[in-house]
Amino acid sequence: MTFERYMQLCLYHPEFGYYMQHGERTGTGGDYFTSADLSPVFARLVAKQAAEMWEILERPSSFQWVEMGAGRGLFAQEFLAWARAQFPEFHKSLNYVVVEPGPRPRERIHKRLESIQSSRVRMTESLEGLGTVTGCFFSNELVDALPVAVVTRANGHLKEIYVKAEGDELIETLGPISDSAIAAAVARYANQLDEGHRAEVCLSAARWIRSVAEKLAGGFVVTIDYGDWAERLFTPERPRGTLLAYRHHQASEDFYSEPGETDLTAHVNFSALVNEGADAGLEFTGFTTQERFLMALGEESQFSELYDAGQSEVERIQARLNLKRLIYPGDVDGPAGMGSIFKVLVQHRGVSAPQLTGLKFEKT
Repeated sequence: MTFERYMQLCLYHPEFGYYMQHGERTGTGGDYFTSADLSPVFARLVAKQAAEMWEILERPSSFQWVEMGAGRGLFAQEFLAWARAQFPEFHKSLNYVVVEPGPRPRERIHKRLESIQSSRVRMTESLEGLGTVTGCFFSNELVDALPVAVVTRANGHLKEIYVKAEGDELIETLGPISDSAIAAAVARYANQLDEGHRAEVCLSAARWIRSVAEKLAGGFVVTIDYGDWAERLFTPERPRGTLLAYRHHQASEDFYSEPGETDLTAHVNFSALVNEGADAGLEFTGFTTQERFLMALGEESQFSELYDAGQSEVERIQARLNLKRLIYPGDVDGPAGMGSIFKVLVQHRGVSAPQLTGLKFEKT
């Protein structure tokens, strides 16, 4: 089978897929950290941006915030609590939708959010379960977990990586390009691929952003993930591409020894999301780093969102340390250094030249 099909099964098989099981996948007891795991300030600052979006849309009576890939529900829990406490008028209009395909993850999220007014939260297993949306589609570390095709250049020809069983092991083999759209994506974004080098193509991301665009009547799409523009992503400095396996907070290229028990992930090609979104009617709002996005949102309040009432000095110090992990530059192999590796892409529809605070320090 193609690597893309293998990755799809490893992550999303209904019974054995990595994201479809009961086990914790994020946080200290999981395999990786998300921004929501590290600090509640992440969700609080995004809630501030959401309230501003509601204002830009002229305060609709129903503002839908659609979170795709909600993990353990930590972001949703903090976002809703902060919106209720700090932006009560916005909260009255807020309808929170969680899109989660797995019944077990949906059950975990439901338990976490059950104390919140049920009228404010609903869950659906796919975008098809939604009507048209006025509000915002939001994802944090979703697109990097969509299955990718892996291609290489061998003897001057473009080949695709396939996976096959040999005895008790899974091994790679080369084969023809399985879909002409894969070759077209390589030609558009990675046409300088050197002999023996690898690159990933995520056709699922193109389908996903088009599905989102079809549902958005008016508002925004916010995509936060690690990745970059194509010209910075597909370079000779990455001869093996960006595909990685994560297990117990350790990154490796061991994609085959524990299928279904290891996270598989690849950097996001934001150029493709912008182009596919534009073809589907989404306009480009802005693109920046997570560092600049959070710094812009926290500037006016001097990050007062960082602290809870009654915290000890030790707790306040820990809160500041976690904020540093969210905004400091670094690399993707761990919670430190999320600031420059993680990017924020905002797209919009039905809004005229919106000015968002989170993009104040935009740098493309």
